[in-house]
Amino acid sequence: MAELYRNLIDGEMVSTAATLDVINPANEQVVGTVPACGPAELDRAVAAARRAFKTWSKTPVEQRRAAINAMSAAIADNHDELYRLLTSEQGKPHDQAQFEIGAASAMVAAQATLELTDVINEDTAERLSRTRRVPVGVVGGIVPWNFPLLMAVQKIAPAMLSGCTIVLKPSPFTPLTTLRFAELIKDLVPAGVVNIITGEDSLGPLITAHPDIDKITFTGSTATGKKIMEGASKDLKRITLELGGNDASIVLPDADVAKVAEQLFWSSFTNAGQICVAAKRIYIHEDIYDEMSQAIAAYARTVTVGDGAHQGTGVGPIQNKKQFDRVCELIEDAKAHGYKFLVGGNVDPSGSGYYVPITILDNPPEDARIVAEEQFGPVMPLMKFSTDEEVIERANNSDYGLAGAVWTKDTDRGVKIAEQLETGTVWINEFLHLSPFAPFGGHKQSGFGAEYGVEGLKEFTYSQVITVKRDALV
Repeated sequence: MAELYRNLIDGEMVSTAATLDVINPANEQVVGTVPACGPAELDRAVAAARRAFKTWSKTPVEQRRAAINAMSAAIADNHDELYRLLTSEQGKPHDQAQFEIGAASAMVAAQATLELTDVINEDTAERLSRTRRVPVGVVGGIVPWNFPLLMAVQKIAPAMLSGCTIVLKPSPFTPLTTLRFAELIKDLVPAGVVNIITGEDSLGPLITAHPDIDKITFTGSTATGKKIMEGASKDLKRITLELGGNDASIVLPDADVAKVAEQLFWSSFTNAGQICVAAKRIYIHEDIYDEMSQAIAAYARTVTVGDGAHQGTGVGPIQNKKQFDRVCELIEDAKAHGYKFLVGGNVDPSGSGYYVPITILDNPPEDARIVAEEQFGPVMPLMKFSTDEEVIERANNSDYGLAGAVWTKDTDRGVKIAEQLETGTVWINEFLHLSPFAPFGGHKQSGFGAEYGVEGLKEFTYSQVITVKRDALV
């Protein structure tokens, strides 16, 4: 019988009469049951957060840091349990689940070190003016299914440090690790500071519309982000949106094929391609296209697709049936148009689990759906280019602008190209590296605002200017 998990509301672990089943995407078996919250539970969580805000916002920052560091330690102390639970609900291989749990602990600890300092605007004999940061209030956090715990704590920790309280909704597809985290931190933070509630996707709009929530922080699709922005506009909630991407990697002709091919593979196929900043379009210079594409394809054939809990698995299943169907649709569209496949392209409909074979396409056209749309699955289109100017234009020809990468021995040339890409982050000779001290946010339709670093922390605050007129009435 699947374990019944509970929500964290006002310092207590609570259940509801209505529940949701959580499915292991590797075998389509139920691995846990969670509460299905509605308006009543949301109201209770928000009211608890509102009460807690009155005290937490005035709690000295060092005490807030101590609570955040205790959360980091709780994750680290329960690493093995958490990564196995994560694989069972999300599908990613154990090594990648271990990375997420370790990154979550490290991210929380790093966030605790950030400082919001006052800025002196004017300091003269006549006047002293300074800008300080004050917490927004109650935050509503909505988290996706691809990195459920990491995405949760990167919202919880800065909210807490700023003096805010939070009501967080995990994805209904992957709530288990986050609810186990809730159990672990229940006695580490004051009641109401962190509330974690689960429910169907319909719970998200209720959070966005709730009159006592002051800010929404959301990670997910651009389509949903637009709905959140529209809903938040009704009472001018503050928003941070980390949305989709169709990230381009550019491989220059001097790139070392032997060193780069494997890295390019994992830049696309880590977490079965279900990463907002995964390389989703790879442009390879025509001088090395044949050699590089064959090297990537050869490496791909050595990687095992399977249950993430099994030793030797490199790429796990797609996390849920809806996304599985979408990835299969994109592959079928490519086949219908006669595009060439270097690897994969045939999904086996028999058996259980949402498995898509590693699929690599050979130079499809720029307007192919597999190129123009975000795949969010284990599918990689490789394309040729001739000149820097051409590839920059093609890379920028997208409504998205989240991240990108340039691979070259000539780092000066790489930086010159990076500076012309319309994205929030560009890597030179690496991939998927996000620093807790550097802001992360998208251009164009890839997002609004920033996460991480001091800029991300400021997203949970208002600026307040205090001006003192010297020599006035005294």
